[in-house]
Amino acid sequence: MSSKPEAATGGTVPQRFYHGTRADLKPGDLIEAGCNSNYGRRKKGSWVYLTATLDAAIWGAELAAGDGRGRIYIVEPTGPIVDDPNLTDKRFPGNPTRSYRSREPLRVTGEITDWQGHSPEQLVAMKNHLEQLRQQGIEAID
Repeated sequence: MSSKPEAATGGTVPQRFYHGTRADLKPGDLIEAGCNSNYGRRKKGSWVYLTATLDAAIWGAELAAGDGRGRIYIVEPTGPIVDDPNLTDKRFPGNPTRSYRSREPLRVTGEITDWQGHSPEQLVAMKNHLEQLRQQGIEAID
């Protein structure tokens, strides 16, 4: 793999990636596809997700299922990555959230511990929006 992985769009993507979750991990651990999704019906995912923006990782940590505290890990892909269709194309053309996915594991290389979450109002609004989508039967693209 080159030092700068290329997204499916053919453009180079940044070298620092994040993954927001509630899982307690340590450097060297792998985040793999096959775990239950944090969203929708929580079915087993065939992809693992990463982002190049801290804000998108914060949303991931805040919205992740589970009781643990939200965590943001610095990760490196172990294989090819592609644009995340859940946050690109019709919703956010050009991938401004710089969100990606891979079928290969992500290796944890560190943790961001000094991040600040969204306001309570923003969090409630996002959760309400996700609930509306769920009620409409709209699921994330796998």
